[in-house]
Amino acid sequence: MNLPRLYPILDTATLAARGGFDLRRAAGILLDAGVEILQLRHKGHFSCDLFETAQAISVACRSAGARLVINDRVDVALLLGDAAVHLGQEDLPPGQARHLAPQLPIGFSTHNETQLADEATHSVADYLAIGPIFETRSKANPDPEVGLANLRAWRALTSKPLVAIGGITPENARAVLAAGADSIALISALYPDPLTEDSLRKRTEEWLHLLRN
Repeated sequence: MNLPRLYPILDTATLAARGGFDLRRAAGILLDAGVEILQLRHKGHFSCDLFETAQAISVACRSAGARLVINDRVDVALLLGDAAVHLGQEDLPPGQARHLAPQLPIGFSTHNETQLADEATHSVADYLAIGPIFETRSKANPDPEVGLANLRAWRALTSKPLVAIGGITPENARAVLAAGADSIALISALYPDPLTEDSLRKRTEEWLHLLRN
């Protein structure tokens, strides 16, 4: 599974904290700016309205030639037809997800050397995520920081695409790539505060330019 350098995450909690910015509009701005992958992350009840929104975002991603990834929910990814799923340590294990959906692209989160080494050896996931690389405010109870030195050392544990997440900023992003990450996932650092259509478009374009050069 090829991953672009920028991996934006549409996190409903973060958008709500930025004034309830519309999910569909946010997805449209990101896709118009040129993102090639987009994860929809929602930690609460997945309502009918949210599923309809996910359907609309799926159509928009398909039209833009981008891949949609659904966080946690294998069922939602399957219902959308062409979405991937990203699973965490407390979600359905990748092997069980693969059993349910043999063709489903799967990403899986790891947070330390043991988890990464185990998944690199035994997991059926198509790509792995590692983090938080630095201190992050996107989780209430984050795992310990990985840091650049560990990222550089642990990169050798897997040949699978590796997504770095957590506390990544424009100032340290290039160092994260140099340490071995294939892709950088963003939540808070992607969304300006206050959040407007213009500010989101500008921030996304800045990130794309930074990671392409």
